[in-house]
Amino acid sequence: MTTTLEIIFWMSTLLIVSTYLLYPLTLLWLPRARRVEPSERELPDLTLVISAYNEAAVIRQKLDNSLQLDYPRERLSVAVISDASTDGTDEIVRSFAGNGVTLCRQEPRGGKSLGLTTFVPRFDSQLLVFSDANSIYAPDALRKLARHFADPRIGYVVGHQRYTDGVSASGDCESLYWRYETWLKQLESRCGSVVGGDGAIFAIRSELFTPLRHDDINDFVIPLRIVAGGYRGVFDPEAVCFERTAESFAGEFRRKIRIVSRSLLAVVRVPSALNPLRVGLFAYQLLAHKVVRWFVPVWLAGALVSAAVLAGLGLPLYQFLSLVQLAFYGLALLGLIPRLRQLRPVSVAYYFCLVNLAAGLGILATLTGRRFATWTPQRTPQPGCEAASRA
Repeated sequence: MTTTLEIIFWMSTLLIVSTYLLYPLTLLWLPRARRVEPSERELPDLTLVISAYNEAAVIRQKLDNSLQLDYPRERLSVAVISDASTDGTDEIVRSFAGNGVTLCRQEPRGGKSLGLTTFVPRFDSQLLVFSDANSIYAPDALRKLARHFADPRIGYVVGHQRYTDGVSASGDCESLYWRYETWLKQLESRCGSVVGGDGAIFAIRSELFTPLRHDDINDFVIPLRIVAGGYRGVFDPEAVCFERTAESFAGEFRRKIRIVSRSLLAVVRVPSALNPLRVGLFAYQLLAHKVVRWFVPVWLAGALVSAAVLAGLGLPLYQFLSLVQLAFYGLALLGLIPRLRQLRPVSVAYYFCLVNLAAGLGILATLTGRRFATWTPQRTPQPGCEAASRA
């Protein structure tokens, strides 16, 4: 029994360390992928596809920003897919019709992926850029995305989402987490393919779009299918958009549950993305970066329970390791007190545990058949974002 528990503890610990530390270290040692230098000489026709549901608070700013982007106007189309909005979003979009903005209204409400499946085949541009209504683009963002498609092996390009505030504890932690994720994307892109897209800013070749199920997470399913089809996906840190961080840990918690549940389902639906004979290095990237990471709450529970039982058997090493783990979780519990949550060590521990609890609930939702196709965004206007994007 003791040996079995020790194996559980050390295997759980290894899996936790591997996804957060060993995985990026292995990417540092891998050789660079052969690349074609990006070119802006012949920019292709492009449709900027903005998905919206009750986005009246931000949609005007988004469309103003979209029409001011530094991209040949004759090659740029802007389309807003409104998922049966009821707050005046559609009326605002219609007011831009004279500027070439197209409103595509989905009725009844069916979710983002269903909207894309319904309307994207009607667009005739060479490239599609997917965006959210609250994501404000830097002036040259579209040029930076489009230039990579001069390489025929590139199927999708992911831009760099930056956060415009870090005032709240949740915003501070999300920004810290996102800096780490950005580093991983850069490492993945240099040696293979970046794992997944970003609903705020990512581009694909139009011919690579395939119909989605209503509960698919489009910015994960689409990249998985593209890689399985023999193409690469790259990350461009210079193609920038700006977005506000979550205003509360509660909002971030709900978002993480949806993302993990839908992303796990995506891997189940595109199993070839885990086949190294089909996708090569990408199978390792997907497994180490995403799948192992999603199951970290399972590994955390395994490490805690096994160490506690071994500590109860009088083994000094595991008594110490149990105390270390309990101290960390105690620090995280202090985050339940809003005033203490402003302290960096407390907020980081609290955020880490919150994210992994959300991941665990996301896995549970997938296993129990719960599906997320629609949700209600909570938006506030973003004064200063557009000015920042022009800096």
